[in-house]
Amino acid sequence: MIPLVYHTSYSKLVLPPKHQFPITKYAHLRQHLLEYGHALEAQFVSPDPVDATFIKGVHDSDYVDAFLNGTLSPQAIRRLGFPLSHALVERTLHSLGGSLLTAKLAMSRGIALHLAGGYHHAHRDFGSGYCVFNDLVLAARHLIDEGHASRVMILDCDVHQGDGTATLCADMDDIISVSVHCDSNFPSRKPASDYDVPLPKGLEDDDYLDALEQVFQYLLHLEKPDVILYDAGVDVHHDDRLGHLNISTQGLLRRDKLVITMARNAGLPLAAVIGGGYSANPLHLSERHSQLFIAANQVWQGDNE
Repeated sequence: MIPLVYHTSYSKLVLPPKHQFPITKYAHLRQHLLEYGHALEAQFVSPDPVDATFIKGVHDSDYVDAFLNGTLSPQAIRRLGFPLSHALVERTLHSLGGSLLTAKLAMSRGIALHLAGGYHHAHRDFGSGYCVFNDLVLAARHLIDEGHASRVMILDCDVHQGDGTATLCADMDDIISVSVHCDSNFPSRKPASDYDVPLPKGLEDDDYLDALEQVFQYLLHLEKPDVILYDAGVDVHHDDRLGHLNISTQGLLRRDKLVITMARNAGLPLAAVIGGGYSANPLHLSERHSQLFIAANQVWQGDNE
């Protein structure tokens, strides 16, 4: 069975009324996967929280301490997008642990999926766009530093460019940052990833998938990574509140099957996080995020018992 990583703290954060972040989507996604037969209860694994020392392996020590101690400046809190609270700290530490566990399980099982993660706007010394610390870079750094891998590729297919990932990986030759995103979207300033694939507004399924396939195939051959960390953001969907691409729900399924199949055919472990997705309707979001899990089941059916 494919390991699925989840913690109850992911949706327990209480946000102000009319806050646009869909904090309940994680719990709704878990329930959706079970109700529609896309997952079994036995597949779910709960992560432990990470500690400050782990986070400081990538992030600025003063920033880490200020967040954990509740002493971030009002400006830093506004940039982050979440009100500071004990629940946010707990959620953050567990979700970082979730992406770490997903990466480690992928190394031993071939594939693992996280029902959260994708905090690609987190920079070394500040958070941004609902991202406190960068789980993708932290997990990649751990795999390399602990000898599980020598080269890690972060394939980010969220609609927004992974600016935090780009800056954090700028001096890390053993982590390959790839961002496939809408060019006209947040963030306004886009520091260079190792490979950026800016896409025009309104791009539809076939052209999107053609671009992704060509880039991913080329980079697998060129960079020869040992493992893929995949951000399967669904804010590329045509009905997303914060995205400007025109991808259908079927297009999401095709995209995720493409990435999972190509990684598997190359003999590479794949750890996936669900990334961004914004809608006032949690049922719509659950359906979109569930495409990753449906795709994994279809590609790995019968081979991950």
